[in-house]
Amino acid sequence: MIYNDFQNIKLSALGFGTMRLPTGPGGDKDILEDEAARMFDCAYENGVNYYDTAWGYHFGLSEVVTGKMLSRYPRNSFYLADKFPGYDVSNMDEVESIFEEQLKRCGVEYFDFYLFHNVFEGNVDYYLDEKYGILEYLLRQKENGRIRHLGFSGHGAMPVLEKFLNAYGKHMEFGQLQLNYLDWDFQKAKEKLELLKKWNLPAWVMEPLRGGKLSNLPPEVSKRLRKMRDVTDTEWALRFLQSLPEVTVTLSGMSSYEQTRENVETYRERKPLSDEEMAALLKEAEGMVSEGALPCTACRYCVSHCPMGLDIPDLIGLYNEHKVTGGGFIAPMAVAALPQEKKPSACIACRSCEAVCPQGLPIADTMAEFSKMLRLK
Repeated sequence: MIYNDFQNIKLSALGFGTMRLPTGPGGDKDILEDEAARMFDCAYENGVNYYDTAWGYHFGLSEVVTGKMLSRYPRNSFYLADKFPGYDVSNMDEVESIFEEQLKRCGVEYFDFYLFHNVFEGNVDYYLDEKYGILEYLLRQKENGRIRHLGFSGHGAMPVLEKFLNAYGKHMEFGQLQLNYLDWDFQKAKEKLELLKKWNLPAWVMEPLRGGKLSNLPPEVSKRLRKMRDVTDTEWALRFLQSLPEVTVTLSGMSSYEQTRENVETYRERKPLSDEEMAALLKEAEGMVSEGALPCTACRYCVSHCPMGLDIPDLIGLYNEHKVTGGGFIAPMAVAALPQEKKPSACIACRSCEAVCPQGLPIADTMAEFSKMLRLK
């Protein structure tokens, strides 16, 4: 197992994410514990020492099952991470009760790592509002030894992450980002990684395989890559992350023993990409994005001609995110945070924007399609 230094400890470069544990006919609430036990044992016996859970995973059962699985090993032989569920703003005034319940669910007396979960457009102001006392409470738990290291995860855009770090950055010890080669430019993951470096924060990675998308590439893409390095699509994605020195832990939300076994093998030895391989991989990512994305250059001519004052380039960016990746939660989450009059459904199809668009983009039709995709009224 590859290990990376974090302060005075060594963390396995591969972390075990528990968002997608194996399930039966009952769906997310029906975790197959025998299969999960095989997966945990495979990871633990091969040197994985970082395990990540959260309040909302598997409707709260992830914390319970994760705690049950880890209770079979000595407490000082692994590191457990959990998160405050601020992705739901109704939780903001319940930090104490939630934290206590999380410890109880996991069957532990402390968390090695604890995060502000999913900093994004819709919750950053709540996180920063002192009336909820979230930071104050978590720092107090850190002083009491019930949290060893404090950090955050974020799916928000750069301005959101900058706002959070400008307020709380001095208290953070690590940042967790959606980072993979498809998002390197598409979701500005490279810029977000640079932001963490500016704050001297090591990077944790989530969604290294983009929800499995990068484990099942288009056949022609996979064929071209294999001519350079004859490995699986999954290994290409993970080797990309091994090539970034800023990355300390890469979390993989594994859902089968076979996936666990494959990932453990990939992290048995560090084999970073060459410059040539890196360039080729990012070129493939660019092609994958451009096939489904609207080629907006964000010149913003359209904005000054929109009678509704819509931020059309940003909305097109979110449309592209949803279109290229086949759904997901990032675009719905960001759009939900907008005032009703700034959502794509506010477009009146006057086409004034299209008259000045240098790219000749069908903006009004795109806003209508986007609204339909998100079921907006």
